[in-house]
Amino acid sequence: MAKLTILLYPNPFLLTKAKPVSRVDANIRKHADDMLETMYAEKGVGLAATQVGIPLRILVMDTSEEYNTPKILINPEIIRREGTRTVSEACLSFPGITIEVQRAEKIRVRTLTLENEIIEFEAEGLESQCLQHELDHIDGIVFTDHLSKLKRERANKKTIKVIRAYGLDDSAKEAS
Repeated sequence: MAKLTILLYPNPFLLTKAKPVSRVDANIRKHADDMLETMYAEKGVGLAATQVGIPLRILVMDTSEEYNTPKILINPEIIRREGTRTVSEACLSFPGITIEVQRAEKIRVRTLTLENEIIEFEAEGLESQCLQHELDHIDGIVFTDHLSKLKRERANKKTIKVIRAYGLDDSAKEAS
């Protein structure tokens, strides 16, 4: 396994719509393992392949309290949504900001497993929130896209300021 570099806003790759995985093979499993290692190292609860420069519909997550129940989803899709709630979110690609986002309370997801099996399951609470956030990423949507134009501009500027202050990424220089 290898720790990958997380792309930071405003890297244009974050707006890439990922391509479906045609079949799970050793390469896809390696991507998933590397993504899990990266997510755990960065203390995140979810990570989408597009956040680490992989243009495929893969996401990993672990919302367990013990942080020991990883999930790997290949080509996930939401097939049902129920209810709505406003939740506070952060994002590994947007260090230093937290925003309020509207999400479905409960969802039903269809996904491919590492064993090339299609399964469905329901998720609610933090798991549902995380899945929706990461699914947005693989669809080329970042969480600030859910804000009004003015709030989005403020959040994006704040992110660039944090990135510059900590010298995390040179791409922040290109955005202003």
